[in-house]
Amino acid sequence: MAGRLEDKVAVVVGAGQTPGQTIGNGRATAVLFAREGARVLLVDRRPEAAEETQKQIRDEGGQADVFGADVSHEADCRALAQAALDRFGRIDILHNNVGIGEGDRGPVHLEEEVWNRIHDVNLKSMFLTCKHVLPSMRERRSGVITNISSIAAICSVGMLAYKTSKAGVNALTHSLALGNARYGIRVNGIMPGLMNTPMAIEGNIRARGVDRDDVIRERDAMVPLGGKMGTAWDVAHAALFLASDEASFITGVLLPVDGGQSARIG
Repeated sequence: MAGRLEDKVAVVVGAGQTPGQTIGNGRATAVLFAREGARVLLVDRRPEAAEETQKQIRDEGGQADVFGADVSHEADCRALAQAALDRFGRIDILHNNVGIGEGDRGPVHLEEEVWNRIHDVNLKSMFLTCKHVLPSMRERRSGVITNISSIAAICSVGMLAYKTSKAGVNALTHSLALGNARYGIRVNGIMPGLMNTPMAIEGNIRARGVDRDDVIRERDAMVPLGGKMGTAWDVAHAALFLASDEASFITGVLLPVDGGQSARIG
């Protein structure tokens, strides 16, 4: 039986992950895409992290190449798009998964340097990858872009730069969806809620100096559905659906994957 992404080429940006006890969103998505038949270009600022993802995919019989890039720099985004075309001949799927929040604070204590860095990584990078992947998608009049945002974009959080950067991702996604529909290109976003991923858990432990079990219990208690955080596989399966032909009439959507947390609005 053919996979849901059989013969597709996917570029997964942020395909490595922060070291930790669980799997991250980017790695899970890349692995799932490969399991469903896609050939995957694994893009990460740390190539060694992407190589770990590549090993998992190849051990399962999938196809994946690694490309090291800092997607907050335009030259790297231009190069990764060209690398995908050189190695695989086309780009069917662009999955933007990079995001940081370290050092973020409220407006009085937030440093300008931190504000700039978070917006460069979380928002500017997605603009730049789209900028350099869209021409080939437009030429083929086909393609799917999925941007990983966060429910922080629409919920109250204490991290000002993270929130505004993710709200910008939502606006970027909406604009790109409408602007590229005439080319047959679909653009959607996923807004994860509280997830049990290395970035979230290890980041909390480092920032707050608290016990791992306490962090997990605290985050679990905030989730309406089952009182438990989601995992990277929840995000990956949402991404698979949006990238597949099953979602061929879906564009401009910002899909919460959050156990109902954002439904508390209002």
